[in-house]
Amino acid sequence: MKFSKKYSFLLLSLLVVACSSTKAPAPTVAQTPDSNTSAPAAQSTVKMVEVSPLDDPKSPLANRSVYFDFDNFKVKTSDEALISAHAKYIATHSTAKVRLEGNADERGGREYNLALGQKRSEAVKKSLELLGVNKDAIEAVSFGKEKPKDPGHTEEAWAANRRVDIVYVAR
Repeated sequence: MKFSKKYSFLLLSLLVVACSSTKAPAPTVAQTPDSNTSAPAAQSTVKMVEVSPLDDPKSPLANRSVYFDFDNFKVKTSDEALISAHAKYIATHSTAKVRLEGNADERGGREYNLALGQKRSEAVKKSLELLGVNKDAIEAVSFGKEKPKDPGHTEEAWAANRRVDIVYVAR
């Protein structure tokens, strides 16, 4: 039987391909020196790390500022859920303690803004206490206009500065 060079090459190529399949080597199992049973030498262990809800950006506790209207210290209805979430956390964690830092925008005198900031922090404190937080876990202070979040001189900047920041502190 005569084969042309073309067919010979094709036949040889198919033979090489068919014979070249390789299997992956079987995994080896190491034995520990003190054991007669076979066990993997290094096991991959995945440890679940518990992230505090205070550090989780997806948690409602990540938001720690309560905002107020101009010349006002009444807690807005829109902030009640935020305060409630913090109240639940503080009430269920015996070591949790917060400092409520009242702030005001730059308009108004120093003394007036310190008093307004204090009234704002006291309003949030009262809300937390009504939701079951021990009063000893809460400190209310005021910075007045001394610690602005936004140094601008626009309505948006002033709105950002009229706030109470909930700061968790170590006991």
